[in-house]
Amino acid sequence: MSSVEQPSTTPDPKRWLALFVIIIAQLMIVLDASIVNIALPSAQKDLGISDADRQWVVTAYTLTFGGFLLLGGRIADYMGRKRTFIVGLLGFAAASALGGIASTAGLLYAARGLQGTFAALMAPAALSLISVTFTESTERAKAFGAYGAVSGGGAAIGLLLGGSLTEYASWRWCLGVNVPIALATAAAAYLYVKESKAHGNTKYDIPGAILVTLGLVSLVYGFTEAAKLKYPDTRSTEVLGWTDSSTLTFLGAGIVLLVAFVMWERRSSTPLLPMNVALDRNRGGSYLIFLFIGAGLFAMFLFLTFYFQITMGYSPIKGGFAFLPFSIGIIGTAGVVANLLPKIGPKPIMVAGLISSTLGMLMLTQIDTSTSYWGWVMPSELLMSIGMACVFIPASSTALIGISEHDAGVASALLNTSQQVGGSLGVALLNTLYAGAVTGFLADNLGPNADPAMIGQVTGDAFIHGYHVAFFWGSMMLVIALIFAVTMINAKKDDIPNEAGVPAPA
Repeated sequence: MSSVEQPSTTPDPKRWLALFVIIIAQLMIVLDASIVNIALPSAQKDLGISDADRQWVVTAYTLTFGGFLLLGGRIADYMGRKRTFIVGLLGFAAASALGGIASTAGLLYAARGLQGTFAALMAPAALSLISVTFTESTERAKAFGAYGAVSGGGAAIGLLLGGSLTEYASWRWCLGVNVPIALATAAAAYLYVKESKAHGNTKYDIPGAILVTLGLVSLVYGFTEAAKLKYPDTRSTEVLGWTDSSTLTFLGAGIVLLVAFVMWERRSSTPLLPMNVALDRNRGGSYLIFLFIGAGLFAMFLFLTFYFQITMGYSPIKGGFAFLPFSIGIIGTAGVVANLLPKIGPKPIMVAGLISSTLGMLMLTQIDTSTSYWGWVMPSELLMSIGMACVFIPASSTALIGISEHDAGVASALLNTSQQVGGSLGVALLNTLYAGAVTGFLADNLGPNADPAMIGQVTGDAFIHGYHVAFFWGSMMLVIALIFAVTMINAKKDDIPNEAGVPAPA
């Protein structure tokens, strides 16, 4: 990134009001991911979305968010962080309104994609605004601590709010609720947030942003194609599969575009992603860990939501409460991890956390219709959440080891990018595996002359089988992250920056 203007030595008298505004915007971004998970079963039924395509309600948001996050950081630096922040809020409000009135699945996907695009403007602008607004180290630590607490607790608020709105109003309000909040926050930002921007070279890497986004969309769409029914107008449960020409075409195009992105970045004078940022051992390991954590974690929320509401018959609000232990576990463990990190270093904490998270995910491969929530599901959530707290904080520190001030912003943004992109690809892949497992189970257990009285029972068993497959491969994503932590992270406790610059992602 180009050199950033030096912040004023005089503290902004409105800085704490500005922080409140920034935190509300971050809360809205975090809310939007979890609130839609709770609303998804109702939206799917209302709009007639297929099981293979339902993941696009989540993926359209995470993919555009992750794909444009680095570019959003550049725009904020060059156009002005306050201005970009307000534009992001207004655009987010408009996209949320569009999603709330969507009459077709395609319109809902488009609205979610627009939400992700404008969130990619808001998020890096918010982090930059905190950095330039709070120049004193103690105040900055408090500001980032508050920002991180909202990031961690926002998921729980989103699950509860989403459940309440879905049950007592409509799933549409899970999107519409953003509109008044975003408009009010934009007005407050105009009054209380101070403008700042970078100077120097302000050339944007538009080709890089186009290549990486198109590549990721093609890759995700290829995964989705594999889960589509081969004969949708018949009772056949056969899917297109991994060897179908359309699946291979999209997967191949995605790989080619992403390779072209890397080649372009190596040649560009103002790259969207400077290669020296990602190729360092500790930093690269941290990004890979976040990539595979995102893949496993986003899918866990999706399939556990369907297990609660469809298999167990939980109401939306009860389903929201059922996720509370996960958020509580992260918030409760974060303080302990922050104190341990400078004493024992990042690697032992990250390895222990990933082992705990993997065990928690594997526990979910044993659930069925008679599983006790308190005796089995809740303990698995706690294991995963404690483990995630043990990964988020150390990894967000190792991601900045040895980074220059010039590249600190892009290094921080790449953490969110890795998690969002991992979530997009993970949801698409695991949803494809889930759909294939369900259709395969039905094909094996329901013949053409099947007893109608048994169809409901077999269908329910097929869903359980699909959940088991999805959770197993989700746990394998965490195992891959564990392997990267063991083999790539070699930072010692003395290597950790005094100020990480960004809180752990939620």
